[in-house]
Amino acid sequence: MNSLILRTASVYLHPLLLVFSVFLLLRGHNEPGGGFVGGLVAAAAFCLQMIAFDVQTARRMLGADPRLLVALGLLMAVVAGLFPLLGGKPFLTGIWFDLSLLGMTKIHLGSPLLFDLGVYNVVIGVTLLLVFSFAEEEESP
Repeated sequence: MNSLILRTASVYLHPLLLVFSVFLLLRGHNEPGGGFVGGLVAAAAFCLQMIAFDVQTARRMLGADPRLLVALGLLMAVVAGLFPLLGGKPFLTGIWFDLSLLGMTKIHLGSPLLFDLGVYNVVIGVTLLLVFSFAEEEESP
């Protein structure tokens, strides 16, 4: 598509959509959201770039092959499930720990966040793999 308005808007919307996707990812434990919804919003940000510019620009902005994101996400999810096994707990049991940031702020982290990050990466990778494949197939004669 060759629309100056869409191209200009997508430049400003892309980072906003990515920040919103991270917000959805991080609030997903206690509220609606999580890795799946956050991943869809992040994928939508790259789809917007693809529509405004082209597939190659969107791939370049992604910075990684979508298949790599799928593999990395699956690895993260499996590792999140294996952590509890090391402590003698069932697979995918949540393990929580506190980190002290600069000696002042305590951050409460757990294996569910790692699992959500894995889901986030898998959803982005699978969605963009499909969308980019369809778009490239349509572009070729």
